[in-house]
Amino acid sequence: MKILRCKMRYWLIPAFLAVVYFCAIVQGQVSAPTRLRYNVLSQDSIQISWKAPRGKFGGYKLLVTPASGGKTNQLNLQNTATKAIIQGLMPEQNYTVQIIAYHKDKESKPAQGQFRINDLEKKKDPMKPRGKVVDKGNGSKPASPEEAKFVCQTPAIADIVILVDGSWSIGRFNFRLVRLFLENLVTAFNVGSGETRIGLAQYSGDPRIEWHLNAFSTKDEVIEAVRNLPYKGGNTLTGLALNYIFENSFKPEAGSRTGVAKIGILITDGKSQDDIIPPSRRLRESGVELFAVGVKNADLSELQEIASEPDSSHVYNVAEFDLMHTVVDSLTRTVCSGVEEQDREIRASALATSGPPTELITSAVTARSFMVNWTHAPGNVQKYRVVYYPTRGGKPEEVVVDRSVTSLVLKNLMSLTEYQIAVFAVYAHTASEGLRGTETTLALPMASDLELYGVTENSLRVKWDPVPGATGYLVLYAPLTEELAGDEKEMKIGETHTDIELTGLVPNTEYTVTVYAMFGEEASDPVTGQETTLPLTPPRNLRISNIGSNSARLSWDPTSRKISGYRVVYTSADGTEINEVEVDPVTTFPLKGLTPLTEYSVAVFSIYEEGQSLPLVGTFTTEEVPAQQYLEIDEVKTDSFRVSWHPLSAEEGQHKLMWIPVYGGKTEEVALKEEQDSYVIEGLDPGTEYEVSLLAVLDDGSESEVVTAVGTTLDSFWTEPATTIAPTRPVTSVFQTGIRNLVVDDETPSSLRVSWDIADSNVEQFRVTYLTAQGDPTEEVVGTVMVPGNQNSILLKPLLAATEYKVTVTPIYWDGEGVSVSAPGKTLPSSGPQNLRVSEEWYNRLRITWDPPPGPVKGYRIVYKPVSVPGPTLETFVGADINTILITNLLSGMDYNVKIFASQAAGFSDALTGLVKTLFLGVTNLQAHQVEMTSLCARWQVHRHATAYRIVVESVQDTQKQESTVGGGTNRHCFYGLQPDSEYKISVYTKLQELEGPSVSITEKTRSRPTQPPTFPPTIPPAKEVCKAAKADLVFMVDGSWSIGDDNFNKIINFLYSTVGALDKIGADGTQVAMVQFTDDPRTEFKLNAYKTKETLLDAIKRISYKGGNTKTGKALKHVRDTLFTVEAGMRRGVPKVIVVITDGRSQDEVSRICREMQDDAYNIFAIGVADADYSELVSIGSKPSARHVFFVDDFDAFKKIEDELITFVCEAASATCPVVRKDGIDIAGFKMMEMFGLVEKDFSSVEGVSMEPGTFNVYPCYQLHKDALVSQPTRYLHPEGLPSDYTISFLFRILPDTPQEPFALWEILNKNSDPLVGIILDNGGKTLTYFNYDHTGDFQTVTFEGPEIRKIFYGSFHKLHVVVSKTLVKVVVDCKEVGEKAINVSANVTSDGVEVLGRMVRSKGPNGNSAPFQLQMFDILCSTSWANRDQCCELPGLRDDQSCPDLPHSCACSETNEVALGPAGPPGGPGLRGPKGQQGEQGPKGPEGPRGESGPAGPQGPPGPQGPSGLSIQGMPGMPGEKGEKGDTGLPGPQGVPGGVGSPGRDGSPGQRGFPGKDGSSGPPGPPGPIGIPGAPGVPGVTGSVGPQGALGPPGVPGAKGERGERGDLQSQAMVRAVARQVCEQLIQSHMARYTAILNQIPSHSSSIRTIQGPPGEPGRPGSPGTPGEQGPPGAPGFPGNTGLPGTPGDRGLTGLKGEKGNPGVGTQGPRGPPGPAGPSGESRPGSPGPPGSPGPRGPPGHLGVPGPQGPSGQPGYCDPSSCSGYGVGDLIPYNDYQH
Repeated sequence: MKILRCKMRYWLIPAFLAVVYFCAIVQGQVSAPTRLRYNVLSQDSIQISWKAPRGKFGGYKLLVTPASGGKTNQLNLQNTATKAIIQGLMPEQNYTVQIIAYHKDKESKPAQGQFRINDLEKKKDPMKPRGKVVDKGNGSKPASPEEAKFVCQTPAIADIVILVDGSWSIGRFNFRLVRLFLENLVTAFNVGSGETRIGLAQYSGDPRIEWHLNAFSTKDEVIEAVRNLPYKGGNTLTGLALNYIFENSFKPEAGSRTGVAKIGILITDGKSQDDIIPPSRRLRESGVELFAVGVKNADLSELQEIASEPDSSHVYNVAEFDLMHTVVDSLTRTVCSGVEEQDREIRASALATSGPPTELITSAVTARSFMVNWTHAPGNVQKYRVVYYPTRGGKPEEVVVDRSVTSLVLKNLMSLTEYQIAVFAVYAHTASEGLRGTETTLALPMASDLELYGVTENSLRVKWDPVPGATGYLVLYAPLTEELAGDEKEMKIGETHTDIELTGLVPNTEYTVTVYAMFGEEASDPVTGQETTLPLTPPRNLRISNIGSNSARLSWDPTSRKISGYRVVYTSADGTEINEVEVDPVTTFPLKGLTPLTEYSVAVFSIYEEGQSLPLVGTFTTEEVPAQQYLEIDEVKTDSFRVSWHPLSAEEGQHKLMWIPVYGGKTEEVALKEEQDSYVIEGLDPGTEYEVSLLAVLDDGSESEVVTAVGTTLDSFWTEPATTIAPTRPVTSVFQTGIRNLVVDDETPSSLRVSWDIADSNVEQFRVTYLTAQGDPTEEVVGTVMVPGNQNSILLKPLLAATEYKVTVTPIYWDGEGVSVSAPGKTLPSSGPQNLRVSEEWYNRLRITWDPPPGPVKGYRIVYKPVSVPGPTLETFVGADINTILITNLLSGMDYNVKIFASQAAGFSDALTGLVKTLFLGVTNLQAHQVEMTSLCARWQVHRHATAYRIVVESVQDTQKQESTVGGGTNRHCFYGLQPDSEYKISVYTKLQELEGPSVSITEKTRSRPTQPPTFPPTIPPAKEVCKAAKADLVFMVDGSWSIGDDNFNKIINFLYSTVGALDKIGADGTQVAMVQFTDDPRTEFKLNAYKTKETLLDAIKRISYKGGNTKTGKALKHVRDTLFTVEAGMRRGVPKVIVVITDGRSQDEVSRICREMQDDAYNIFAIGVADADYSELVSIGSKPSARHVFFVDDFDAFKKIEDELITFVCEAASATCPVVRKDGIDIAGFKMMEMFGLVEKDFSSVEGVSMEPGTFNVYPCYQLHKDALVSQPTRYLHPEGLPSDYTISFLFRILPDTPQEPFALWEILNKNSDPLVGIILDNGGKTLTYFNYDHTGDFQTVTFEGPEIRKIFYGSFHKLHVVVSKTLVKVVVDCKEVGEKAINVSANVTSDGVEVLGRMVRSKGPNGNSAPFQLQMFDILCSTSWANRDQCCELPGLRDDQSCPDLPHSCACSETNEVALGPAGPPGGPGLRGPKGQQGEQGPKGPEGPRGESGPAGPQGPPGPQGPSGLSIQGMPGMPGEKGEKGDTGLPGPQGVPGGVGSPGRDGSPGQRGFPGKDGSSGPPGPPGPIGIPGAPGVPGVTGSVGPQGALGPPGVPGAKGERGERGDLQSQAMVRAVARQVCEQLIQSHMARYTAILNQIPSHSSSIRTIQGPPGEPGRPGSPGTPGEQGPPGAPGFPGNTGLPGTPGDRGLTGLKGEKGNPGVGTQGPRGPPGPAGPSGESRPGSPGPPGSPGPRGPPGHLGVPGPQGPSGQPGYCDPSSCSGYGVGDLIPYNDYQH
């Protein structure tokens, strides 16, 4: 027994009365239902109705019990239900029925009764028909159900095919009535294999055969099949279905018989969404008599076009499904008569001769055409019809020729394609069977003798032999290196050029060059070659000279004139010094600032425009620091003195002595000899001060000063007169003592302070000399300093630490030197850090601590380097106040040498050294076990902190690897598919979250293969040309159920072996392959990253074993999505995801939903069905178009027929350049950018700076990119192969009030240096749009568009933008209207090493710039230039056409025929609230009043309210929208309604972050008057906002355009509905009073809680201002300068600050009024500032009153069925003996 909930009828009443009644809640007991009645529907079903009780109650309990005993079946119904249908009853059985009303825990008394169907049937008056009389289409009245049923008694037999509409508009409840109609129809005929045969097909979006004519041999079997006919659901494509039964049902293989009447019966409830005329005509011309039965919304004229003539006997039309039984009798009588008449005609025409043509011959085959010949058919042929189409799928083409023609050339064919040909002979009243055959066109000729020559560093030449007939050539060339893999370029050239030069290549890079011969738009097979460019030439002959203690000189020879400079890198052997410098194109360079006694490595690179060359290298070691040189002057005379110094050696080079008077004069010099240590300078002027310098002469002739001293000759009056005898020794002056109390103190490690008392005021200056005292006679001069005579102290620095010095101070008088005074002093020892300590050791970090030195320091330098592995020496600096540091990013279990230097005034201190070690993150006791010939296992002792282990097995011979990751508690793992007798290295890496430790490895050898007879190694299949560019993640799903069997499973394996063998590169750089065998549970045979070579992959395929079980395809698809397409299993980003499903039967679980989800997520699914597979299920599994993705073979031996075609389609789908994606219900090549940027509902929360908002119609989501969100993704994840040559960029977006006026890039691609490569720039201030990119020559090119259509995208509404980029043009389409196009050069491809960014400000620099706020609803890049022409802008309210556009998301079309009562005309509405100021729009002329709008669609259904008195009720809350229904009949025009207030937004979302303050926009231009909207249901009142300042009254605004549809409300509980109703009750009363008051007093009303008419979406609220910043912290001590660190990760978004103070008003005067502007764009307006109330306008034309939809219960996820709308009591059939609630 099955129980159905029935529909109720509601009457619309004035809302005020209904709400008032609703507010009166009845208390007390629950009243009982009354007036229980029965109505027999059929022999096993009955309808029960009752009258609802008064008062408040929650629902009903319906109890049905057999009187003879048995299980009581219970159904809970909503409180709106007053009818139910019970099916599956026995006519002779008595039943007891009870209907009980309940509220919470209280129940009413039952209304009960008994019935028996046979008794009720007897009570009926046979003379009074109970059905409503309807028009059948021929003017006669149908027979009542009580009349005796007609049975066709004719001896003539027929083949009857019934075509049933299974679209969503019918609904499950009505489809049960269709089954009853079919059962009565079948009952009327004598059905059998030798009698009348009946087949049935069901259709919606795609047709399917439910059973063929020869499927059943008895009437009972057919009736049972009718009763179990499943409901399909979908769209209404009647034309496609008629063509389907023409091609599939009336065929001998389907059971159709020759010489038998052919009958077709169509049952439909709506107008077809495709053309029905050609397919119905073909059916009629083939001899099929067509009948058409229309129900409800069926189009009578369309039914007449389909049916045979005359219409009066072949067309039937009824108003409701429950009236279909009224036409059964008439239809069966007419069909029976038609069968008899056809039988007579067939017998008569059998005397005439007819038949198909014969001897089909094809010839003259080329790549684009071939000729078809045939022999004439017998009889009076009228014409011949030739039909041909590609075997692999495609639109059939046909040519009709005269009856005298027997040959035809088929042209414009595709090359290398097999075509099916059928030739039909057309007679006067029929057509013959087709004469069929196949032919395959030839391949296009390809280029040959490809030669690559003339190779340089950045170019090469290509030549080939010309191809006859080619219209041009396409040359593709790309580097083969991984980092440049996406840098493919193409060149199109004319047919006359076959020798070209490719320039701009990367040096020392292998390139692949491919040449296609072009024949129009079709390309031949390619010819490919490879060549490597020459490397850039390094410099030659490195020479290192002038090596000193801290310097050296480099020299080299250049090798090319193209060198722009050199890069010199020199590093110390211990890695502590790394220096790099770029120099101009010189050939010598000095190195300075080197460390003594240190070995240096030098590398010199030549720098070219293309990059840098390989290095020219060398090494050298610096000298030790020489002893400090000094210069001393003695033996002073009037004309000479002696100069002394340390002896000079030959290693120090040549030296010379130079002197010059201090106060000007001639410079003189003398060259010195080796080992010379003094020289007497003669010929000097008396009493003259000289500066004497000791110079070193360098190799290049330059001079370097070593040391300088100053000496003064004696005045002439100190010498004896010339007449006297010269003294034996020089005469010296009389010296005086001018110094007392010489003190040396204030010692530091690098300085001493010298002070004294001045004893003689005649001292002009003091000479301070300081020397190192080594305890031997030889004292080393350090330096001499001259001090003015009035100064008595000096600080000597820099000095050596812990060194004793002798300091001498000599007074200098005008006439000579005085007595010198000396004193000793000693610098302090250099003290470095001490006591190194280690703590906080972890696997990748540790902390070191030290004690600071006693003296002052500037900071510390920490140097650390691993001990046992090669690696760079790392260093860091910390400030003077820090004595501890946490060192991170270390290797696990590694010893490190650590050195800590204190930076002091004299330099770095001695190092504090130590050896530290991190903890070891690795397993122990690793050993191999279970070693077999092709497998081995490893086990280990688990690590206590491990979260996972990565196990790698690598062949020692060929380095092939397998890798797996297991959980942290696992202690063993096995590897299979290894080579026998091979040594393998097993490495286990221990992982702690994201941290991975070093490997622990062992080696093990697999067992040797037993001696076998000599065999030849198998040949690996070669890759097919079409698959050489394939790069995808490919998963094969193989049905392993019992129905396949071992033999057929081996055939599947062989098919997979051949298919995979056609692939080229296997692994991470090419195609990755995984395999799943599915039965009851799917089993992963191997994952995507399991195999890296074709050989091992094919070997693994051959070893797959047969599983056995049932067929659970849906479960297997979910397993593939959730388990194999993961990063752990090897899935790669930006790579196509391809699945191939092979099955031989119908799935035993649900597959449609998971397939639809995966196809929407860009999975490319191919479905291969064998034998008993369900074709309609294959179509739902496979992607679209089905012609490319769905294959069907009769048996497992027929795989070879589809192998080539499958491989071609799979490899084409495996292209990463333009992967196939799902868009608007079709598969198209392109990129779904919203998903790639994470701007989808499941991912947006992880994208910083993004929130989800309602988009157009309030049903589409959009995503607001807030200020400086800077949403970006690496290009290698989005476009790993770059952009295609032709593409369309499609946006649906909205500019916000706070979008800045400066230009910003809506989308752009940046390279790794953050330089823009391609993108679209919007200038909000200048109102322009700019597209830019680089052309193929490397020049930057831009095209800018402006004008009225461009400007309107900046006015704040949602707009759809298409930017179509071809090789020579850029075209802009705004809101599906072409704006303009401009020419560009052929574009260059982009690199994949950068990022793609949304909203980046043009002025931003670097990777972390600013971005503009805006809203984005849709963003796609499609590999086609025709998409903009196909798009209908269905997402925009002003452009949507409901007839041609798909249903809105979440909509559910539940058709209703409720009768409605017209309400009285309401008073005029008061003025609305003042809206926020809009942006300034262009002034346009006032448009004429628009035409009256069409009837609006029915509103969404809401849950019912409580029962009202006398059947009156209020409208319930909006329900879940259903699928779109068929267009309803036009209702009666109603009077003008009261204008409602602005509708509040729909369902509240969770609170987002406080936004940034927006700007007040200026008023937008007025739009044309819109149609009257449908009254919306009251929503939950929003939170009351704070009152804003009173704005000035503006001029009256004209009516705006029709607003966008509001967002649907949530389903709420009954308690919520009552609570809302109470609020609505109060608000309606208040709003009515406010309106009347506003009209009387002419003042604006401030009521903001009214929501009666759906208004346009409001402007975004003004976000709060940023808050005050935190307090300023105290300044820190200056830190020691450190090395440049690595870039840090971006920090978290800061909290929004509090609102700032209001700014001062701007200063300025109003300018004069400008002239009127051009007409503004239609329909583009935002809410302007409302003016004062105007006088009431004239009465508008009456609008069509829409039908409010009732509320339905939520259905199963993802499924929308009209019959599941629970607001009117429509429910599921409940089996009598298996009912569960």
